[in-house]
Amino acid sequence: MSMNIGEAAARSGVSTKMVRHYESLGLLPRVARTEAGYRQYGDAEVHTLRFIRRARDLGFSMAEIGELLKLWQNRRRASGDVRRIAQRHVQDLQRRIDEMSSMKRTLEHLVHCCHGDERPECPILDELANE
Repeated sequence: MSMNIGEAAARSGVSTKMVRHYESLGLLPRVARTEAGYRQYGDAEVHTLRFIRRARDLGFSMAEIGELLKLWQNRRRASGDVRRIAQRHVQDLQRRIDEMSSMKRTLEHLVHCCHGDERPECPILDELANE
């Protein structure tokens, strides 16, 4: 079944702009075009777009998605390679969660210390101004 970019975008849950972007990055192979130059997508491309969208939803970087796509398309892949990419990503997510938790605790403390009244003194601004 052949469909235009709008139909492929709608079926995959990816915007047409992102479909073009993924194609420009090489994540989505170049597709056939009509004589008028319109892209023609099939079920395989829609399936790939859904894969990319799901990987993005899980926070994988474009480089990681590129690696995952190659492994997904390679039936002789080693699942250990996929696992290593996912494990690195889990570690990166945990690092970011830890950093954000620390930021949250600091801000909660500063909000608690701020009187939030008519006085000009503000520990939040004082902290931001500190080097």
